[in-house]
Amino acid sequence: MESNSTARDLQLMPMRLTAITHAAEQTHLLEFRPIGTQSVALFEAGAHIDLYLPNGLVRQYSLTNSQNENHRYVVGVKRDPRSRGGSSYIFERLTVGTVLKIGGPRNNFRLAEAAAHSVLVAGGIGITPIWAMLQSLEGAGRSWELHYAARTRSEMAFAAELTQFGDHVHFHVDDEVGGAVLDMGSFIGRVSPDSHLYCCGPAPMLASFEDATRSRPRAQVHVERFSTDLAVADAGGYRVELARCGKVVKVEAGQTILEALRANGVNVPSSCEQGICGACETKVIAGVPEHRDLILSNEEKAANSTMMICCSGSRSDLLVLDL
Repeated sequence: MESNSTARDLQLMPMRLTAITHAAEQTHLLEFRPIGTQSVALFEAGAHIDLYLPNGLVRQYSLTNSQNENHRYVVGVKRDPRSRGGSSYIFERLTVGTVLKIGGPRNNFRLAEAAAHSVLVAGGIGITPIWAMLQSLEGAGRSWELHYAARTRSEMAFAAELTQFGDHVHFHVDDEVGGAVLDMGSFIGRVSPDSHLYCCGPAPMLASFEDATRSRPRAQVHVERFSTDLAVADAGGYRVELARCGKVVKVEAGQTILEALRANGVNVPSSCEQGICGACETKVIAGVPEHRDLILSNEEKAANSTMMICCSGSRSDLLVLDL
């Protein structure tokens, strides 16, 4: 059957991997360019794209190049020793010249360029979207500061480029200070109330960042996650009606909505299947979702007008979706 995946699938663009550059220890920059004279889709700092790998996996990576470029996408990939098949495949199998389908861009980590001041916080490979934000802010003549942490200096991508910005950039290297991690309170406490704060990095850093910014307006605090420990809603025991065709699918115990739809031959776009990328976002027509994603704001979740069907479930016996 057709669903809203059809329109999204048409957005996939075949692109050629034109360069692989060493950026830091176990970190590469991958440059993709369209085939022929086509331009890439417009994007803003903080956006990510989906790489459709030849082994069947789909993985999200933040765009790190300037939003003013329309001829290429550049992403940073760090090899994860606990890789589920994404980064290991990229490091071991992808070569210059390979053509991949690329989806997006999508942006769940938007930059408020008009903010009086922006505080950027990055941990390790989390520098990739932050580097794009920094370039945008600097190009617009806006006020900003960066706090960049890593376990070792060899793991810091863009370290050489960042030195040109002088005291706008603050480096923190764990193994150069006895293993101590970045102290968020040491700088967040002095940030002006009208500032916007951004953080991308590993889960412990994000937890520390969120704790240090708890008293600030939520609209001025922004995080980008690589993964989540939040369990998906798979209790089942409800029905999902597909409004466009009238088909009703039973979601059984142990299934997510996405899994139930797939089992019934319904093709719906997805990627992370953790509720952090937004690929499966679906309009809710009726019913009450049980939200488990990390994308929608509390206000958006309360409105129940959209949901991530890869991880979220239903609090009502029947959920009607725009599929």
